[in-house]
Amino acid sequence: MSVQDSKPVLEITGLTVRLPEGADREFAIEDVSLSVARGEVVCVVGESGSGKSVTAFTVMGLIPKKDLVPVAGSILLQGEDLLKKSDRQMRALRGEKMAMVFQEPMTALNPVIKVGDQIAELLEIHTNMSGSARKKRVIEAMDDVSLPDPKTMYNSYPHQLSGGQRQRIMIAMALALEPGLLIADEPTTALDVTTQAEVLALIKDIQRRHGMGVMFITHDFGVVADIADRVVVMQNGKVVEQGSRDEILRNPTHPYTKMLIGSVPSLTPPDRPEPEVAEIALEAHHLNKTYGSRGFLTKGRVVHAAQDVELIVRRGETLGVVGESGSGKSTVARCIVRLIDPTSGDITIDGANIATMPERELRPYRKEIQIVFQDPYRSLNPRRTVGQSIVEGPMNYGLGAAEALARAEELMRVVGLAPEALDRFPHQFSGGQRQRICIARALAMEPKVLIADEAVSALDVSVQSQVLRLLHDVRERFDLAMLFITHDLRVAAQICDRIMVMQHGVVVEEGRTAEVYANPQHPYTQSLLAAAPGREMDFAQFA
Repeated sequence: MSVQDSKPVLEITGLTVRLPEGADREFAIEDVSLSVARGEVVCVVGESGSGKSVTAFTVMGLIPKKDLVPVAGSILLQGEDLLKKSDRQMRALRGEKMAMVFQEPMTALNPVIKVGDQIAELLEIHTNMSGSARKKRVIEAMDDVSLPDPKTMYNSYPHQLSGGQRQRIMIAMALALEPGLLIADEPTTALDVTTQAEVLALIKDIQRRHGMGVMFITHDFGVVADIADRVVVMQNGKVVEQGSRDEILRNPTHPYTKMLIGSVPSLTPPDRPEPEVAEIALEAHHLNKTYGSRGFLTKGRVVHAAQDVELIVRRGETLGVVGESGSGKSTVARCIVRLIDPTSGDITIDGANIATMPERELRPYRKEIQIVFQDPYRSLNPRRTVGQSIVEGPMNYGLGAAEALARAEELMRVVGLAPEALDRFPHQFSGGQRQRICIARALAMEPKVLIADEAVSALDVSVQSQVLRLLHDVRERFDLAMLFITHDLRVAAQICDRIMVMQHGVVVEEGRTAEVYANPQHPYTQSLLAAAPGREMDFAQFA
């Protein structure tokens, strides 16, 4: 039976959900209509605030009804209107006829219960299976999602599994009762690129084998290119465009869709002129960081987070450090900025080796290296205005209050924000604006080296594009040396002059970005590039 001939497993018509009084708009979602057929993957795409997750949570009956109230429309699941169901009836439907996989499996799983028992609990609630039958079905479900040695893994706790394995456990739990509808809410966002590719292939394979309908929530058009049959684009709570994957990706009609697709960084590095040989701003030689512990009557475990790392960054240049979780890239960044102490090796700036320098002597050099972290909200003190956060560093190094304020006002203009906003608090800004403020704070110290540690990975694709342009502009304007840490090969392609690939703490490949991407030598680099979502799609045509 084809997708077109099948009756929708999910049909949403004219769905409107009201926001609480005083919100920035009246409705979280308004007049939303979409359907998901059996054997079909429908990707719902949009940025933060677009309403895609509210739509999914409303279908599942998981929205807080005191704050978000459905006021119009219908949600038909296999012909039953979910908006007319009681809480008890919705609990019965969840797991049995529809299931959901969340973005972060570690927060969705109970940390003190074995993963096998968590899946079995679902069967205990919804079926009359015996204990042995439940265990057998759980092992079958775990085998279905390609988990290694399910019998052993049944007795594992969430913290003993990798991120990809935890997400597979969530998928096994969702599929245990073979529901007709699977809702996946950004299930691969927190995963490394190769693990993401594996999970996407798994979802597509399971959907084909079980004939279920899948509603896949994402902001990543690379993922859309790899997995979608149809695409629904949402903006500000409304559906602005929908159609087949090829229609949306190759011939979008709405300006917002074109903007989203055009904001996806290309995997092809732009042509960059060979740089002039500039002053070396930062270098590291034989840099090592080892973590180890001695257990009682045991030798304990030793982890080589960074092994014999060599790097040089010149002024006006961006060196990208790429790799998956555990590759050692963030460890290198934190050693260089001396947030953690290296075990051995040299880190040279301004002719001084700061690797083993005591804190009192290190202080004058701290202003020369500044870092921008992944989460700008956690980086800023919520009780201080952004102006206070920006002027604090320069004033600690002797700059007068009036001069520090003038510098902060100028830097707000540089990062594209109004100087008048210095009196506002972090919560009064969007995520992208907060990251701009963190960049301004780092620049206020007038550093020679700027480290960006996954600085755009938590941002929407259009905001990510703006911040990348900003980082490029400030690097040129202030002649900065930039160390750019990322797991996103598309982002690295667009901003990095040179690239260094790390695996298990070791640099496995390095060179000019265009050369490495065109002809990767190491199998790990080849696997990273091959796993990039949507690698066959040219998104740049709408840029």
